Amino acid sequence: MEIFSKKKPSLSEQNISTLIGEDCVINGNINAKDYMRIDGMIHGNVTIEHGLILGEKGVINGDVKTQEIIVYGTVNGDLYSKKLELKSSGKIKGSITTEQAQMDAGAVYNGSMSMHSEDSKVGFSSTKQLDLNKVEQASASASKAS
Repeated sequence: MEIFSKKKPSLSEQNISTLIGEDCVINGNINAKDYMRIDGMIHGNVTIEHGLILGEKGVINGDVKTQEIIVYGTVNGDLYSKKLELKSSGKIKGSITTEQAQMDAGAVYNGSMSMHSEDSKVGFSSTKQLDLNKVEQASASASKAS
């Protein structure tokens, strides 16, 4: 029995505090602290401090910034996360900045990817929290360089 285990539960085992259902369409940005699941359509940027699950019917037309994300649906925009899981039904069209990426067979990804180690300070502070200002600065610098 692992009742006192110090292992952090995976994103899929977390309690979801906010659910956006299949029939929901949001025009505007979303900012949240806890774990969220999106099964509807978002036209705007999504910033979730902890974690995000994008369901199979979920679509985000905008940038996504979060600590960890599981993508079953579609992201049309840039993605910034510490940990990314792109499932077989998932699609991402845009640049990805992450430390860890896992992509299942059948997943679709079109764009550029930048991976940084945990030691790298680009996009993440020393406390391993996502530093959104650093991510935006790094993204702007990379755009100017190309």
